[in-house]
Amino acid sequence: MQLKRLPVHRSMLEVSELIYETCKTYLITQGKFILILEGFIGAIMVIYFGWLRHFEAAKVITILVFSLLGIGGSYGVAWFGIRVNTFANSRTAFASLRGKPFPTYAIPLKAGMSIGTMLISIELLMMLCILLFVPVDYAGPCFIGFAIGESLGASALRIAGGIFTKIADIGSDLMKIVFNIKEDDARNPGVIADCTGDNAGDSVGPSADGFETYGVTGVALISFILLAVRDPLVQVQLLVWIFAMRIMMIVASIGSYLINEIVQRGRFANADRMNFEAPLTFLVWLTSLVSVALTFVVSYLLIPNLGGDSSMWWKLSLIITAGTLAGAIIPEVVKVFTSVDSAHVREVVTASREGGASLNVLSGLTAGNFSAYWMGIVIVSLMGIGFFVSAQGLSQVMLAPAVFAFGLVAFGFLGMGPVTIAVDSYGPVTDNAQSVYELSIIEQLPGVEAEVKRDFGFDLSFDKAKHFLEENDGAGNTFKATAKPVLIGTAVVGATTMIFSIIMVLTDGLRTNMQYLTILHAPFLLGLITGGAVIYWFTGASTQAVSTGAYRAVEFIKANIKLEGATKASITDSKKVVEICTQYAQRGMWNIFLVVFFSTLAFACLESYYFIGYLISIALFGLYQAIFMANAGGAWDNAKKVVEVELKSKGTPLHAASVVGDTVGDPFKDTSSVAMNPIIKFTTLFGLLAVELATEMQTGTRLVLAAIFFAIAVVFVWRSFYSMRIQAGVRATQTERAAARAA
Repeated sequence: MQLKRLPVHRSMLEVSELIYETCKTYLITQGKFILILEGFIGAIMVIYFGWLRHFEAAKVITILVFSLLGIGGSYGVAWFGIRVNTFANSRTAFASLRGKPFPTYAIPLKAGMSIGTMLISIELLMMLCILLFVPVDYAGPCFIGFAIGESLGASALRIAGGIFTKIADIGSDLMKIVFNIKEDDARNPGVIADCTGDNAGDSVGPSADGFETYGVTGVALISFILLAVRDPLVQVQLLVWIFAMRIMMIVASIGSYLINEIVQRGRFANADRMNFEAPLTFLVWLTSLVSVALTFVVSYLLIPNLGGDSSMWWKLSLIITAGTLAGAIIPEVVKVFTSVDSAHVREVVTASREGGASLNVLSGLTAGNFSAYWMGIVIVSLMGIGFFVSAQGLSQVMLAPAVFAFGLVAFGFLGMGPVTIAVDSYGPVTDNAQSVYELSIIEQLPGVEAEVKRDFGFDLSFDKAKHFLEENDGAGNTFKATAKPVLIGTAVVGATTMIFSIIMVLTDGLRTNMQYLTILHAPFLLGLITGGAVIYWFTGASTQAVSTGAYRAVEFIKANIKLEGATKASITDSKKVVEICTQYAQRGMWNIFLVVFFSTLAFACLESYYFIGYLISIALFGLYQAIFMANAGGAWDNAKKVVEVELKSKGTPLHAASVVGDTVGDPFKDTSSVAMNPIIKFTTLFGLLAVELATEMQTGTRLVLAAIFFAIAVVFVWRSFYSMRIQAGVRATQTERAAARAA
């Protein structure tokens, strides 16, 4: 409500409300789609809990209800996110006209904190309800159902949103080269779709993804505690401690945000210039340090003695600290490759001066590859700290203490959850604010200076406003990039804990069949190889959906854009571009989901330890592929920003080269890379049910089902390219036109 009450000019408000209306249409369409996908997952859960576990009907229904609540949670926070962001974008654009940079920074951050705090609080409340009010005998299955539901919702919204936003972004950006028009030109029908995509891909997707990440990581730790800790008293102590840590994280984030607000307001409230990245960096580090301090304090108060060991409180706190510090260290490493001031981004710009788009692309690929190396070293080092501490006596209270340590590191990654989500959500608001400014055509409105002076009491500063919005968008790009490795790192490290739960089931608590968990067992090795194949298919399938959709969007925009005698694109044309984006986002998501779904069933049925190898492989391949793609895309994006803002070189060959690099990077950073996070977690969670179902079947039955499920998966792998080809779209258009002429 605070955001809604901020002043805004009617021309900007109209644009932001139009963006919200198109976002609503998109989300309603996606909601129906997700419910269809839930039908597939619900059927498996009914078979698993009703047939395999012999739960009575009421219990199975309860588990399905919590699965729907998980979907509803992901969907609900996504809806809340777009509403908050579409309040904030027009208010940020209008605030920039005052000629001071501070409001241009403060409003997007306030919006992000609203989303982050709401998201984490709702997820925590839902999990506490399961823990406190669901009967003990099926609270665990309800946690699993809830986690699968939120993972399904996040996967659909993240993948489809990523495809949608990059179709729109590429379609809009390429017009700058084709027609030599300015950024977010109001005459371009693709700009409204681009703004919708900023919310669909960079707000809806991350909000649902963040909600699911916090839930799944918690479920993984709860599952571990119940399976690996033998003493019931220690189980209770650890569960209470885990939930207390979650509450502490929210308190630390809110407190740090308020302190940061006071500090930055004192520094920049009346400043004429500011480094937009500096206060965001300060907030991240402040929250990390406050979270670390509170972790030790709360742990000492809650578990001064755990299983007879009075040193366990600081050991567990130290492990979480490794993860919490990762939430601040990883963004700093990412900025080395994606910040507007980084040497890698400058290298991309320099290479483009003489080498054009070719060297621009190669330099961006180089940045992504180097970033994967250094990020891998950082993550291994932090996990290594957890492993070292776990070897100092944790085996007295649990099995496989190193796995628990890795789960706590992932938990610590999320130690400043609301702030992590806030700086991620900062980007789509800054991006939208720039677009809202241009689409409002406020500079061309007759008498607007006098109107604003009369109604709002200040003089307009158009040049400063445009500069601040563009500069702040660069900071938004950087911090969008910094949040991605944190979330993908959490997915991979957290998946380790969930895979352990599957291993515990298959080995009867690590007592039998351990000889199969080695590369000497051929199926396990083959599973490791298969996981890499699936990750590379996924990258290709999601990028193909973007390529084909962008082609159709560009085709439509070029045919319908009106540059002479028009000040704005028609609403009808803008909505048509949104329709094209939605169509290809859903087609791409449908193929991807069915391949993931049937591949999981096929590999679980084929051989249980083959499936374990497969899960480990998709986590590891997915980690490095996602980091590489996200940071390469971030480098290309901010190289374009340097050319536009610092070098003032719009409309030049250098700018054209940077736009090409940026459009190559679009599906890298905002489609394929970010969607691996929910895909890894969904596959692991769903795999827990699938592999247990498979173990109850005869070998012959398993192999027959594996063959059937794999054949279905291969059909949709084939469709993800051959039915999504650009040429197929061209032929369809030609057929439609021929039929129309014949009629």
